[in-house]
Amino acid sequence: MPGMRDKRFIAEHRGGHLKKEQQYQLIKWACGCAEHVLRLFGEKIDARLVNALDVAKEWKQGKASVGDARKASVGAHAVAREYSNPVSIAVARAVGHAVATAHMADHSLGAAIYALKAVRSAGKPIDAERKWQNARLPPEIKALVLDARSKKEKLSKDLRTQ
Repeated sequence: MPGMRDKRFIAEHRGGHLKKEQQYQLIKWACGCAEHVLRLFGEKIDARLVNALDVAKEWKQGKASVGDARKASVGAHAVAREYSNPVSIAVARAVGHAVATAHMADHSLGAAIYALKAVRSAGKPIDAERKWQNARLPPEIKALVLDARSKKEKLSKDLRTQ
């Protein structure tokens, strides 16, 4: 939705206040959230999901472009559309948002939230997963992420109760 982006996540080179190092921290954290639930996808992990996570890591190292990350994100979201299992869909969306963090840093929140949805769809409580995610947030971005995620979760009827 246009106008719904959290301005605190706009990178300096786009006129915002987010430093490049913070965006690197966000993509690393987002990939960690997605990788942590990847096992829930199913017996065989779609190669596009593995590729997307690899591209995200390459972007952080300066070995992949934002365009590469966007293409990998589109691939991960295509995986989500090809499945009917809500757990697999949520895992694929988590991966898609993780790599999209290279393009727009607030996609990192989507990775975390979809990881929680994957856990919930798998019939497990999300509190432990949320604590796991929070424990991996670097101190420099922790307050920003926790505040922004809390606001997003209030809008998400799927996660409102926990």
